Amino acid sequence: MNYDEILSRTARAIPPSGIRKFFSVVEDIPDAISLGVGEPDFVTPWEIRDAAIKSLQKGYTSYTSNSGLLRLREEICVYQSTRFRAEYEPDEVIVTVGASEAIDIALRALLDPGQEVIIPDPSFVSYAPIVTLAGGVAVPLRCRAENDFKPTPADLEAAVTPRTKAVILPFPNNPTGTVLSREETEALCAVVKAHGLMVLSDEIYAELTYGRQHVSVASVEGMRERTILVSGFSKAFAMTGWRIGYVCAPRPVTAVMLKIHQYAIMCTSTPAQYAALTALTGGRAEGFAAVEEMRGKYDMRRRFVVHAFNEMGLHCPEPSGAFYVFPCVRSTGYTGDEFAEKLLRSKHVAVVPGSAFGAAGKDHVRCSYATGMTQLTEAMRRIAEFVKEQA
Repeated sequence: MNYDEILSRTARAIPPSGIRKFFSVVEDIPDAISLGVGEPDFVTPWEIRDAAIKSLQKGYTSYTSNSGLLRLREEICVYQSTRFRAEYEPDEVIVTVGASEAIDIALRALLDPGQEVIIPDPSFVSYAPIVTLAGGVAVPLRCRAENDFKPTPADLEAAVTPRTKAVILPFPNNPTGTVLSREETEALCAVVKAHGLMVLSDEIYAELTYGRQHVSVASVEGMRERTILVSGFSKAFAMTGWRIGYVCAPRPVTAVMLKIHQYAIMCTSTPAQYAALTALTGGRAEGFAAVEEMRGKYDMRRRFVVHAFNEMGLHCPEPSGAFYVFPCVRSTGYTGDEFAEKLLRSKHVAVVPGSAFGAAGKDHVRCSYATGMTQLTEAMRRIAEFVKEQA
């Protein structure tokens, strides 16, 4: 049977995730250290796990409403308002299967065939493929290392065409750790408003900033009506495997997204929703102490890894958010792809080539510091040894 004639040309043309490329190899290397996957090494706090256990013991195993538990949506509204000045009502919130589903239903709700979405380059690997699967056209917005990979209003203006429907603003950024100030966010939003565009604001790393406060696009004057805010529990609360996120948007937008969610998903896991509810209610009661503790440890690792890369001669800016560094490997004579391949084969350390996140990352690699100091220390030793050997 010729499956090329059966399978979707659009789906077949999408390349596999560059993040996952090396990890089948890693599994076969007993002493490999992976700095590739962006997953907290912390276990979900006990009180959150206990809430899910108790929900099962109480028999809360049926569907919730399609939008999610009302109490959870109410708490999401309180959380967004008190932490980030983003104001929503519960009927403007949909609980989703991770932030990834939120991105998917948002773009499917927005796009008609051929409409364009501007995406900062480099940024998360899933944006462009999801735009393509939704029938849209992904337009890269080149961000420069000398500007800390921050998009400029002039470059955004130049990328807008009559077919532009939306802009994705993913800050704090994966893979660069870039964070925008309020002034920088407002300057980009001015271009968005001038052209009547929508923004998909991916704020999954909002809690993971160092020395500065995250600025939500939805908190900028005049932006609430044209913002789809995506977030979740995976990163801040160490809940990656729970697959629970959410999307906030004006009612006409959530109404359309909810239809897609209803047909594709029905609702998110009920025990996971009770766990998320406890993450917010218990966290607020404790001043989000667990989040603060994890952030403090990430901060220590961040400074250690940045110093280590710069000491070995690989220029590494200090990220202001998330849990990644994005060192430049051009001085070794290799591209990011070549560096990652040779490092894995030679020293058994897995990093992600920067090209996985866009053309602007071709001379970089992404390393996650969401792992313990013992592994990070050994990984930095091996990488330094590799760089010295290449010299």
